[in-house]
Amino acid sequence: MTGPDGVVVLTDRLVARDRLDRVVAGAVAGGVRWVVLREKDLPRAERAALAADLRAILADVGGTLVVAGPDPLGGDAVHLPAAGPYPPPTHTVVGRSCHNQAELDRLTTEHYATVSPVHPTKTKPGYGPPLGPDGLRRLIDISPVPVLALGGVETPDQVTTCVKAGAAGVAVLGAIMRAQDPAETAATLTSAYAEAATPELTQTRHGGTRSPRRGLRPTVPTQGSSLTARSGHGRPQPSTATREEP
Repeated sequence: MTGPDGVVVLTDRLVARDRLDRVVAGAVAGGVRWVVLREKDLPRAERAALAADLRAILADVGGTLVVAGPDPLGGDAVHLPAAGPYPPPTHTVVGRSCHNQAELDRLTTEHYATVSPVHPTKTKPGYGPPLGPDGLRRLIDISPVPVLALGGVETPDQVTTCVKAGAAGVAVLGAIMRAQDPAETAATLTSAYAEAATPELTQTRHGGTRSPRRGLRPTVPTQGSSLTARSGHGRPQPSTATREEP
């Protein structure tokens, strides 16, 4: 299995407008196929139960749950912090948070990396300085693995800019967690990704067509999904705790 692409949702139940399983179900209905479970403050048993609930939602569309931290909680996909562990564990999907060239240079067998913060972020105010599109592009150019752009990516234009900079996808937290309608917001962002990542066919001098871009496959939103209707199966979730970075 390759690493994530498209619009990847990071969870934060403390800022979510609704119960976390319902928010994730809405995002999946809007086209999201990759979700990173954070909630690292929860006891392992509660976090594992939440992981099982979110995997059930993603299973309906062939999606994947990635767990922040080295413990995959019964799955086979993890996202590690920049600080470690090194070497990374052996799983089907392993990602790592990176913020500069030194951290990218330490990557070995990881399948992808997040690069952050691209923009100022409401989730972690003051964290940075922001890379901006040019800084993102520079780190993507030297990265040995595909990169997800993370941090303050909330609008279709920002998604487009990240993809044009070479990102394989964008990792989104606040835009989905705080959305009044997660399905609609996810559909808007995934549509922007698909449009930006779809090769533009250009006419050749021999009368054929060619694509000037390579490598990115768009995630196409699934409309009319019944996932939001079935999302009530999840377990109640604690309402207070401290936030942590993936």
